[in-house]
Amino acid sequence: MVRELVVLGSASQAPTRTRNQNGYLLRWDEDGVLFDPGEGTQRQMLFAGVAMSAVTRICVTHFHGDHCLGLPGVLQRLSLDHVTRPIPLAFPASGEVYVDHLRRASSFYDRLDLRLQPVTVPSSGRELVTVEDLGRWTLRAAALRHSIETIGWRVEEHSGRTMLPDRLTEARISGPAVGRLLDEGAISVGGRRVTLEEMSVERPGQIVAFVMDTGWCDGALALADGADMLVCEATFASADAELAVAYGHLTAAEAGRLAAESGVRRLLLTHFSQRYRDVGPLVEEAKAMFSGEVVAATDLTRVAVPPRRTQ
Repeated sequence: MVRELVVLGSASQAPTRTRNQNGYLLRWDEDGVLFDPGEGTQRQMLFAGVAMSAVTRICVTHFHGDHCLGLPGVLQRLSLDHVTRPIPLAFPASGEVYVDHLRRASSFYDRLDLRLQPVTVPSSGRELVTVEDLGRWTLRAAALRHSIETIGWRVEEHSGRTMLPDRLTEARISGPAVGRLLDEGAISVGGRRVTLEEMSVERPGQIVAFVMDTGWCDGALALADGADMLVCEATFASADAELAVAYGHLTAAEAGRLAAESGVRRLLLTHFSQRYRDVGPLVEEAKAMFSGEVVAATDLTRVAVPPRRTQ
């Protein structure tokens, strides 16, 4: 099983020679969640060596062009490739008119079973809304603060259990009995009832959060809380903080502060303004606020989700 983020684009509104507009494919075991397909996403997937059939779900944070104008090509390619499984498309409910325009942007033979998931979240506060529970993981959302309605996304693996070998040995539980204990929650051993809680500790599930175009807000904090990996916009340097406020964006330092206050393990900076040819200083600004790992997104690279916490 693979859990990694494939960076398809890391620019903001204007692409550069080395950075395409947004696009992020989260490979999560057998699922492939495509976030914010900007222009050129279909071709970037080809360069990244990822088949379009890897996409099982699409999430759009908002309907500025750099986050959605690749959607028509993605949908048409999925149809061309005869993808038969349903493809859920989650997006802010107020943007349904844009979804309608984008999916019908040109003439094509539409075979795709596209399942629209318009999402409504409270406009402020730290409330996370459950969009869908997939059994192994849950997709959740919260409002961000931008010039149009914008939603951030959070992928949460369900928690599990880590078995304790010393306790299993002491209780004389081995082989198939371990599987029965996991499945049933309790078994009888030598006339004594042994519970799963006695033989294990809780193992937190992995969490990946996506915080795109936004100013500082409670929703961003809710999304990032305890995330193993935070994919976060860092459009501006602190020297351009006034621009960040004016256009509803975060500086790299604010992205670092968000990661620090939320207990994040790995911070992936992205959505860089074209004015910064070298994003190294932005990484340093984030590191000044956050002692954890900071990575600058680079097109066509893959960033692994950190291993599960043991407890």
